[in-house]
Amino acid sequence: MPGYRLTVGPDEAGLRLDRFIANSLPDISRAKIQAAIAHGNVLVNGKAVPKDKRLAAGDEIEFQPLPPETLNLTPESIPLDVIYEDDCILVINKPVGMTVHPAPGSQSGTLVHALLGRQTALSDAGEPFRPGIVHRLDKETAGLIIVAKTNLAHWRLAQALQARRIHRAYLSICIGEPTWKTATVDKPIGRHPKNRQKMAIVPNGRPAKTDFYLLTKGSGMALLLAELHTGRTHQVRVHAASLGHPLVGDPLYAKGESGGQALLAWRLQFRHPTSGGELRFRAPIPPKMQALIDEIDPTWEPNDIERGIIKRLDNNRLKIGEGTCD
Repeated sequence: MPGYRLTVGPDEAGLRLDRFIANSLPDISRAKIQAAIAHGNVLVNGKAVPKDKRLAAGDEIEFQPLPPETLNLTPESIPLDVIYEDDCILVINKPVGMTVHPAPGSQSGTLVHALLGRQTALSDAGEPFRPGIVHRLDKETAGLIIVAKTNLAHWRLAQALQARRIHRAYLSICIGEPTWKTATVDKPIGRHPKNRQKMAIVPNGRPAKTDFYLLTKGSGMALLLAELHTGRTHQVRVHAASLGHPLVGDPLYAKGESGGQALLAWRLQFRHPTSGGELRFRAPIPPKMQALIDEIDPTWEPNDIERGIIKRLDNNRLKIGEGTCD
């Protein structure tokens, strides 16, 4: 695992060592940072110090994360809703509550365990604990996710994601009735400085951009289409909350809400990684979410927005190459 060299800036003077590293590297948990400090894997100006060491401007930090824990990759027989499959890729409709890949707190029941249980060929171009996984969905978000069977497919899809040539659209139901028809949030997202379970808009976060489209509203709620330019953890939830319209049911970003956020990874459009043919998929709307939509506007139909989405997309932006699956 690569190490990191960090320098404390004037505005960061006085921070605890563990807080400074957590702010600088938001994708690494505070627990992992503290464990590395305890093992002597963090040096301040060449010396090991405790986690509560207060830093001064100009201090040089060397941080070497501990090796990752061994994760269980035993195949499991878990039914999957396969929307599409060929020799190169799968498109899966992931259910709410399923983690995408194993992690220290999720050693079974993940999408990866289910894929391994199908005895399907999966790419190994990514990290060892996430075979086939090209992108992720949050555990409590249902909807479409692409899985690569071959390394060539994986590499080309990863390149397409980076170049923003894969169109990903989410349906979400927010609290309140926005007065705008469209809104763009282009603000960086990182780990919340106080609550490590949450993400937040923070100055040193990773770039994140979401376009929101108001589809219909009523009954104190609104149905939004969210189009992602980036794919950060909790991106739609954080950006919607920043507009003053957190998602219905979101226990982290909406006060007094529970039951799971009303969010669906609803639509994918991309060029096949080897044939170059255009692919479009839509996830079925879960009954609980459909009931909320009917409460907002019983006349709304998904086909109402399909033509508008296609019109906005530039097909040249979606081209990612042609070839074979080998």
